[in-house]
Amino acid sequence: MTQPDAAPLPEKLQSIVTMFRSAPKALRLQALLEYSRKLPALPEKYVEHPEFLQPVPECTSPFFLVTERDDQGGMNLFFKVPEEAPTVRGYAGILHEALSGEDPDTILSVPDSFYLDMGLTELITPMRLRGMGAILKRLKSDVQEHAQA
Repeated sequence: MTQPDAAPLPEKLQSIVTMFRSAPKALRLQALLEYSRKLPALPEKYVEHPEFLQPVPECTSPFFLVTERDDQGGMNLFFKVPEEAPTVRGYAGILHEALSGEDPDTILSVPDSFYLDMGLTELITPMRLRGMGAILKRLKSDVQEHAQA
């Protein structure tokens, strides 16, 4: 459960968490797979220059991310996750849908373990759940670098 003093989730992320938490187990897995299909392709500039992507070595699947600031001060989030890792791709799809375009402070205020409130512990192995935590930490680290630049 979320700590009572934890920052509130951004609106889009809160609605996704609520939807997952209230859905039956089978529908949660379907929703996660749906988010894996919704994850946008990596922009060509990062396909051609993968050296700009940050690896998340703690994740059991090959996972890379990059963030960039948009003209309005929000953060664009990009993820490279193999199709063969649908649950991890689904998590990346959730992060993209809920947080891409948000300002750095909003992203940095997301509680590190928010995903545990989604009812995923019944569906995903503890190792994958730890990977999800590592992904969020790496994402926040990348966003923090942009916020300070």
